[in-house]
Amino acid sequence: MQLKGDVTIKAPRKKVWDFLTDPNQIGQCVPGVEKIETIEELKKYRGVVSVGLGSVKAKFSGDVDILELEEPNRAKLKAHGTATGSAADAISEMTMSDAPNNSTLVQWTADINVSGQLASLVSRLMVPVSQKLAGVFYEEVKKRIEKEN
Repeated sequence: MQLKGDVTIKAPRKKVWDFLTDPNQIGQCVPGVEKIETIEELKKYRGVVSVGLGSVKAKFSGDVDILELEEPNRAKLKAHGTATGSAADAISEMTMSDAPNNSTLVQWTADINVSGQLASLVSRLMVPVSQKLAGVFYEEVKKRIEKEN
């Protein structure tokens, strides 16, 4: 499943970059995050996320690997997680550019593949729910960064 979107944040690009590459900051914005642990700074993280798709709930444990970091322009990461009888893999990328009035435009994409029990039970809900969760994440990021600015 392919997801994409963009958000304009009223803050300089360096500030947005620093926020979006800090796992502790991100962890407070991702819906359902229970734990994030740093395995190798700016390279590898491990975490636990609970996701609800309709009446089906799943708790994924997994790793996030940072594939590319081009400060303060672009980041690409790969995530792999497992839940009982299911697995999820994602490649996500974000690019940042200057926007008017000292703002930053963040454009993002995510290619997500869910397999196993969860995929067969709730396949038709995955795209709309995933897009909604991504929107919730970026709105929370925007709110927190702009509050600090």
